[in-house]
Amino acid sequence: MWSAVQDAPVRELFPGIRLRPLWAGDNGAKAFVLEMDANTRWQGVDVHEPGPEEVFVVSGVFNDGERDYPAGSFIHAPAGSSHVPQTTTGCTLFLFYPEG
Repeated sequence: MWSAVQDAPVRELFPGIRLRPLWAGDNGAKAFVLEMDANTRWQGVDVHEPGPEEVFVVSGVFNDGERDYPAGSFIHAPAGSSHVPQTTTGCTLFLFYPEG
């Protein structure tokens, strides 16, 4: 199975923040691309439930509310953890949820 980002349906989560689903597995696992325009911020707190979130910064600079992660960074957010996704430069993220 394969997906092209440009062909994935787009859902605007918040102004300037778009989610593109790429894949969903039988066990609840999911993969997405998240696009954040410059100077955007998640509304509220992003809590990782029921499982962890794996993030790879494809382009730009992502900030989790505590620090910046430039392109090429990998972040593992354990189940139950939380953050406030934001960016001043804009960024594209690959998100993987191994447990849904």
